[in-house]
Amino acid sequence: MLLIGERINGMFRDIREAIMKRDPEPIKKHAILQTQGGARYLDINTGPAVPPEEQPEVLAWLVQVAQEVSPLPCCLDSTNPEAIEAGLKVHRGKAIINSTTADPWKMEIYFPMAVKYGAALIGLTMNEKGVPKDAHDRLALAMELVAQADTYGLPMEDLFIDPLVLPVNVAQDHGPEVLETIRQVKLLASPPPRTVVGLSNISQGCPHRPLINRTFLAMAMACGLDAAIADVEDEELVNVAATANLILNREVYCDSYLKTFRQL
Repeated sequence: MLLIGERINGMFRDIREAIMKRDPEPIKKHAILQTQGGARYLDINTGPAVPPEEQPEVLAWLVQVAQEVSPLPCCLDSTNPEAIEAGLKVHRGKAIINSTTADPWKMEIYFPMAVKYGAALIGLTMNEKGVPKDAHDRLALAMELVAQADTYGLPMEDLFIDPLVLPVNVAQDHGPEVLETIRQVKLLASPPPRTVVGLSNISQGCPHRPLINRTFLAMAMACGLDAAIADVEDEELVNVAATANLILNREVYCDSYLKTFRQL
């Protein structure tokens, strides 16, 4: 189970203020906490407050600051392709590009970029029409992403399909469809693409957010989920991931499995 730490994101007030002031300390703080907490990647997101023309410089700065204090690779998140490439140019290790939709013009940008830099790529099961409601339509878009990976020569293990989790308080009927999509994505190719979700989206705007996140993570892992962009500073959530990993026979049992899961 690959946990991608979500915390270095301009959507959070402390990170947004750090970006505006170019203060590296909050970035370093969360890079260290997430590394110690069990993350295997750090999601790096400038957030919406940074103007598009400044995003390349900001994303590159965030990557460099985070990797000063953490050995982890990064998952680079921006709506600006130039920002993603700027981050890739300074990145150390194998990055993940977060993300492309199934729109042809976006796939034409991001698949070659991923191949050029030896990065993995997250593909979202949506296009200009929005997020499909059911698993069938999500899988059709996933198949388009798989086909493009084959066309551009991106190894299937470097393609992560994101079936797009929506908040349970406004799209409750989407939850089972996401789980079914995770199950069936594994049938699209051999070897299959991997799967990832933005876990905290399931609880956006809800009370009891940690409980909802933890429960959905365990359910999604049982359906075959490979990775999650999540709050790895939530110790109990990481414990759920470690325990589900064990019960699903993905790891060999040991009494210290909670500690072992967090070790690099």
